[in-house]
Amino acid sequence: IKSGWDEYGISYGMPSQHIVIRRLTCVSPTSAVIALGSEMSGGIRDVRAEDITALNSESGIRIKTAVGRGAYVKDVFVRRMNLNTMKWVFWMTGSYKSHPDDKYDPNAIPMVDGISYSEVVAYNVTMAGRLEGIPSAPFTGICVSNVTVQLAKSMKTPWYCADVEGVSSGVTPAACASLADQGAAAAPCPFPTDASPMDGFQLQQCTYIKSYDA
Repeated sequence: IKSGWDEYGISYGMPSQHIVIRRLTCVSPTSAVIALGSEMSGGIRDVRAEDITALNSESGIRIKTAVGRGAYVKDVFVRRMNLNTMKWVFWMTGSYKSHPDDKYDPNAIPMVDGISYSEVVAYNVTMAGRLEGIPSAPFTGICVSNVTVQLAKSMKTPWYCADVEGVSSGVTPAACASLADQGAAAAPCPFPTDASPMDGFQLQQCTYIKSYDA
């Protein structure tokens, strides 16, 4: 999911929004099952993904951005994922450094906020999560609940977090301290109950008749 690159995306100013992903089955050995960014300078918001199955993939959900992108990634909701064999289940980075040219604004700091993951089961995983925000602008509002990750081998640090803030509940292995544990009895991470604007979308059926000159 993208929306423009650095100053060009900022200038155009059109967000990618109201995106619904359902019943996706994916094999993606060198990339994420679902990725947001890194070209997100028009903004990304209101993304709803559910009932996802993936096998032999690099990561489950990945958010990529960098200084110079500006805009935001917010209100992303993911639930009911069944994953098997990957490096990372959750992966975020605020230092994806590729730029189209040297004209980007170094003061264009992206905002990442309101990211919810729930009801995730993953097997044969190298690392549960690698979440790295931006030191001057931490990623906030991250919620992870009802997640079970079976690691391929015992790791001293199954999660790595830097410059991120949020909460967790019912997560195994336990998430990093910056995702404060609310206890297994805590309410699950939110998922919208209202209809998405895309739920009422209907494709039009068209008939095309090719005519021939006499």
